[in-house]
Amino acid sequence: MFDIKENLKKLPDTPGVYMHKDKLGNIIYVGKAISLRNRVRQYFQSSRNMDPRVRSMVSQIAEFEYITVGSEMESLILECNLIKKYRPKYNVLLRDDKTYPYIKVTAEEYPRVMKTRLLKKDGSKYFGPYSDAGAVNKIVDFLNASFELKRCSASSFPEGFRPCLNYHINQCKGICTGLVSKEEYAQSVAGAIEFLNGHNQTVLARLNKKMKEASDAMEYEEAATYRDYIQAAEALAETQRVVMRHNDDADIVVPCKTEEDAYMVIFYVRDGKLIGRESYSLDAVDSVDRGDAEMLSAFITQHYTRMASIPKEILVSKLPADSETLQAFLTEEAGHNVKLIRPERGEKRALVKLAVKDAEEMAKTLDERAAAEKERKQTLGRELWEVLSQMEEMPAYDGREYRAEAYDISNTNGVDTVGAMVVFDGLKPDRKSYRKFKIRTVQGQDDYASMQEVLSRRFLRLFDGDEKFAELPDIIFMDGGKGHVSTALEVVNATGFEIPVVGMVKDDHHRTRALIYRKGDEWEEISLSGKPLLYKYIGRMQEEVHRFAIDYHRKVRGKSLTGSLLDEIEGIGPVRRRGLLEAFGSIDEIRRLATSDDPADFEKLAKAPGMDNRSAESVKRFFAK
Repeated sequence: MFDIKENLKKLPDTPGVYMHKDKLGNIIYVGKAISLRNRVRQYFQSSRNMDPRVRSMVSQIAEFEYITVGSEMESLILECNLIKKYRPKYNVLLRDDKTYPYIKVTAEEYPRVMKTRLLKKDGSKYFGPYSDAGAVNKIVDFLNASFELKRCSASSFPEGFRPCLNYHINQCKGICTGLVSKEEYAQSVAGAIEFLNGHNQTVLARLNKKMKEASDAMEYEEAATYRDYIQAAEALAETQRVVMRHNDDADIVVPCKTEEDAYMVIFYVRDGKLIGRESYSLDAVDSVDRGDAEMLSAFITQHYTRMASIPKEILVSKLPADSETLQAFLTEEAGHNVKLIRPERGEKRALVKLAVKDAEEMAKTLDERAAAEKERKQTLGRELWEVLSQMEEMPAYDGREYRAEAYDISNTNGVDTVGAMVVFDGLKPDRKSYRKFKIRTVQGQDDYASMQEVLSRRFLRLFDGDEKFAELPDIIFMDGGKGHVSTALEVVNATGFEIPVVGMVKDDHHRTRALIYRKGDEWEEISLSGKPLLYKYIGRMQEEVHRFAIDYHRKVRGKSLTGSLLDEIEGIGPVRRRGLLEAFGSIDEIRRLATSDDPADFEKLAKAPGMDNRSAESVKRFFAK
């Protein structure tokens, strides 16, 4: 079991991000810290002065995890990325959805240096992101003034164009005057880019000299301005390693060894942002004794054959001997070019160093965390076994994880009815096994008949040899009470399978309070009181099947709402339908144009987005009928 007191002693006195987890392993809070040791310990001291919300959260913490970083600014950005990814319930009022500022050097003929919060693929150079917007403003002002760069948005300067005030106060070279060559201006821009790339010692030395000269001359206001520039430059000089300047996707794969086991840790970079990590235990008996490069090769081969998508770059701390073969293999698996890289310099090298350092910290708790996960699985297994053993004779619990299927129906007043099936293997949802059903045989609102159709189709697919439905569950959960359970039992009994069916009964607050099942002609309830792990597991499953059903229903309903009379016209598909509706606003207007004798109206139809004379004729013929 995860020992909180013991793991608090192992916390490093470094900046980082911590993640509190509940008994199911769900992340319930993400926070940042200048010192992980000091900040995380605060949660487990006296709760007397804690906010009620914090006290409630602390009562649910079963374990914690952390990621170390290099600076407070890095922890701020990583916290933001992780909150956006996991949406922890205790971060709802604290989440930070702002976009961090960048410094942009435009791709114009005469480039400008400016602050922006929008990243576009427009050929411009972007530097950042930076968490200190004030420092960004100061640096942009400093670079523009120091290198006398153009600040206006004008791209052409006709004869007689009048220079702006910046030219007259010697803060712009005056491109508009025609007295400055492109080459001379490009040199100034190159100097600004050099500074933004981190080569700022020359500029900082010059700023320090000017500040001292101003101070010696008792021009304290000017000296303070130079001081602010220096502070801003130093703030921006901190390498923001948790974000890459390019919107790249990459995995960082790092081997990690403990006294008991060997692991691989993957750090995920998506759209240039470090968004999280996962650790994978290596099962080989001698994996602790194997070299890192050999472990990397074996892991990459096995792991990425199971992935739906593979990023274009996989960054590693050591290149395996067969790296070229691996690269060719990954490229073939992915369907696009994949590079296996051991970066030697730059931001990617910094990211790998960050990952290695964090994996070393992670090694201190991985074995303990694996033991806690195993205990959680066994506890849930035992609690599910207790449920099953009340329903029928069961052999003694053998430590296994149970596979469960849950079902729900969703519709709007009996329209666009759909069914959903979600699958849990032990603690975790098996999303690749989720299935959705559009109801075909039931008219109007009849949840029982709809559920009967869903379950019948599920087992018919199994009998037809569909491998996607081949694996049977150990137990079926219905989002409902006696009626839903009875309906499911009719179908299950008809198949000849002996699969227990239970209903998830809710209280007045729409939370699952008990499980209900039929034993002979009698109905029995199993209270979830005193079974916190099972209670959270059932609640999570109920929420998941409800969410999955509603998402599919919204998709079906949206499709039916966007469908129209235009779908019935030959040669008019989604693109042309959308083009017609965008051009003319309504079917009534399209009908008017199609039935008009004015050639100009026909021409309007033919010139709508995606349309031509042939498709316009088809629309005209349809409405003529």
